[in-house]
Amino acid sequence: MNEVVLKLNADPLILSALREDVSSGDVSTDAIMPRTILGEAELICKQDGIVCGLSVFKRVFTLLDPNCDVIFFCTEGQNVKDGQILGKVVGDIRTILTGERTALNYLQRMSGIATATHEVAELLKGTGITLLDTRKTTPNNRLFEKYAVKVGGGCNHRYNLSDGVLLKDNHISAAGSVKKAVEMAKAYAPFVRKIEVECETIEQVKEAVEAKADIIMLDNMSHETMKQAIEWIDGRAQTECSGNVTKEKIYMLKDLHVDFISSGAIIYNAGILDLSLKNLHPLGEEQ
Repeated sequence: MNEVVLKLNADPLILSALREDVSSGDVSTDAIMPRTILGEAELICKQDGIVCGLSVFKRVFTLLDPNCDVIFFCTEGQNVKDGQILGKVVGDIRTILTGERTALNYLQRMSGIATATHEVAELLKGTGITLLDTRKTTPNNRLFEKYAVKVGGGCNHRYNLSDGVLLKDNHISAAGSVKKAVEMAKAYAPFVRKIEVECETIEQVKEAVEAKADIIMLDNMSHETMKQAIEWIDGRAQTECSGNVTKEKIYMLKDLHVDFISSGAIIYNAGILDLSLKNLHPLGEEQ
């Protein structure tokens, strides 16, 4: 995550997370560390996976104390191994203790998503199918979670409601039909916006093709129905497969030759990568 994105978008969220954890002081740290003592702690990997969120991990500490230094022995997106030392944090011991949990929460969660995404992306390798995420993200953590998908080898669908036109079932119901919804979207949206329509039946697919939708999402259809839909579309629109797409289902979807497969599970079903900040020790006398 680059410096500009960190400052403009991530910093307020990180500060909010720190405020959640330190409302009126860190009483445990304040009790045993009343003065500044320079210290160092090691960032240790305890599980194989893809590391993601190093810049966010570092930012937690530098927002608490600009003099804190975080040195990494790995790179973003690297495949890391159990027992590997990924880096070290050097600074005021009070800063290290106070920032530890928040920094690890971000790094573990983002690495978990990157790892889960990587596993699914590998299954699609060589198929020409693009793996997409969804908007099923944790409130106020979308920036971090969607970034982790990209690091893991996936691609982002629209970032938010302002990012693209996706006419879902309730939009279609509100408009009256697929055709009306597409017509209204074309009249309203800038010409640079693609229009995607979520379809649950062959009849809706036919209507979306006739309305000249740019992308047709085949949502929660059976495998056989999706095959029929793709044959009907016949290249007249890009195709996306969606709906309860898990790692286990990818094998059954590869033969469909759709353009995109979207999966919310790569975010909401992802665990964390087991990481720890250990071996904290002082480097000098009290200051």
